[in-house]
Amino acid sequence: MYEAVHVHPDGESTVSRMALTASEYGFEGIVVRNHGDNPASYDPDEISERYDLDVVTGVEIRADDRSQASGFVSSHRSHQTIVCVHGGTVGINRFAVEQPQVDILAHPMAGRGDFNHVLAKEAKRNGVRIEFSLAGVLRDAGGSRVGTLQDLRKLREIVQEYDTPYVISADPFSHLQLRAPRELQAVGEVIGFTAEEIERGLKEWGRLAGRNRDRQSDSFIRPGVRRVSDE
Repeated sequence: MYEAVHVHPDGESTVSRMALTASEYGFEGIVVRNHGDNPASYDPDEISERYDLDVVTGVEIRADDRSQASGFVSSHRSHQTIVCVHGGTVGINRFAVEQPQVDILAHPMAGRGDFNHVLAKEAKRNGVRIEFSLAGVLRDAGGSRVGTLQDLRKLREIVQEYDTPYVISADPFSHLQLRAPRELQAVGEVIGFTAEEIERGLKEWGRLAGRNRDRQSDSFIRPGVRRVSDE
């Protein structure tokens, strides 16, 4: 199972500190998903070896409109293993689910965002995963937490009805906000997920990373070697 994290300067902890805590909690890997305007500097291979944990490069794109989002996706796709789009508005949510180059629509219900059956079907057709961020359930209180629960329950019903692919995350900005898979499974049950469904959503980060790495490897052409289709 994998967790998707924000590290310094986007978050409070370094990649190494996140990796250490994640390994102690039993995760197989982490996806570093800093927002595009707060990139982290780190060596994923060195940290992976040190903590025996897969460190996946990624980005969470924030954009004001479709045109800006499209430019950011194009610029990040070639060198980031996982590309997420930070949703929360109707326009950005729709943009993300219509783009096969996007891996994850993050925070679809945040802000003025919404998610419906049309977007669910588009996301499934284009292979875009919908994120269930458990951050608000874990870290908010009172009315804010109640509202988050309602949004996540609605999102779960739509995603399950249309068999839309999804991922699960605690969306931590610090190693202190990381939670073990068993705790995330307990939180997920409050929303309506089974423990197996939460595990599936945590594993999906790693499955996506493996698929995208294979694609990146296949697209690499050694100098002096031509594709057969070019002849």
